[in-house]
Amino acid sequence: MKIEVRQVSHPDAIRGFGTEELRRHFLIESIFETDEIVLTYSHIDRLIIGGAVPATKPLTLSAPAAVGQEFFLAQRELGVINIGGKGRISLDGITHELDKRDCLYIGKGVVNVVFESTDASDAAKFYLLSTPAHADYPSVLIKPGQANQLKVGDQLTANKRTIFQYIHPDVCDSCQLVMGLTQLEPGNMWNTMPCHTHDRRSEAYLYFDLTSDNRVFHMMGEPTETRHLIVANEQAILSPGWSIHSGVGTANYAFIWAMGGDNKSFTDMDHVPMSVLR
Repeated sequence: MKIEVRQVSHPDAIRGFGTEELRRHFLIESIFETDEIVLTYSHIDRLIIGGAVPATKPLTLSAPAAVGQEFFLAQRELGVINIGGKGRISLDGITHELDKRDCLYIGKGVVNVVFESTDASDAAKFYLLSTPAHADYPSVLIKPGQANQLKVGDQLTANKRTIFQYIHPDVCDSCQLVMGLTQLEPGNMWNTMPCHTHDRRSEAYLYFDLTSDNRVFHMMGEPTETRHLIVANEQAILSPGWSIHSGVGTANYAFIWAMGGDNKSFTDMDHVPMSVLR
C-alpha cells in the first residue's frame, strides 16, 4: 500500500499559488497502479481517496498510520466504484461481485476488505472514497439500475448528462458519505455550470473515460478568485467547501463525485451567479 498525506490550504494562500502549487495541493495524478492500493489522505474533512488494481493477486486494505486504528474501517465508511474489468470484493468473508460501474457501500466495522479481479488481463479498477463514520450501517452492493437516475442539462448548453446517485439517502444508509457518477452524453462537455459551493461539506472528483489526448479543464477557487487545473484520464480533484467546482472537457467524459461533511442533502448548494465569477 502507498499513501500520501495532504494538509489543508487556506483560500487566502491559494490566491498566490502557481500552477505547480495548485496541482500539488489539489490534483491527485496517480491513483491506479497495477497490483497496488494507492491512497491519498486529505485533511479536508479527512477524506481518503484512492484506487485498488488487483491484477495478478488479491489486495487487502490495511490501516495506514494516518488512520491510527487497528483496521481501516474501525471508525470509517467506504464507497467503492469499479471502473475497470469485472472484480470482486470480500468483506469479512462475504463476497460481492462488481461489474464496471457497480458501487459497493462498505459500513463501519468491517475488518477484512480484499479486492480481486476476475481476469488478470482485464483487471478491475476499484475507486475508493472513505469518510469518518459514527455508526455501523449494512454494506450494500448497488448496480447502476438501482441508483437514483437524474437526466439533466441541455444540448444547447453542452451539459446534457445523467447523474447516478449510488450512496444517497434514498438508496442506502450511510453516516456522511454521499457518492455517485455522472455521464455526459456525446457532444456535451460542461458539468455544473452555473457553478456552486457548499460550505457544509467537501468533495472529490475522479474524471475518467477520457482518451489519452483529451483533457478536462477543472475550475476551482473562490468565486471571485477562480483558478483552473488541467486534468487527464483517471485523475482526481480535491475540492474544499469554499471552492467552486466545475469543468469543461475537450470531449465528453464521466466523473465520480463523492462528498463528506455536515449535510447529506444532494441539493445543499450555494449557487453562484455567473455575474459574480472572476
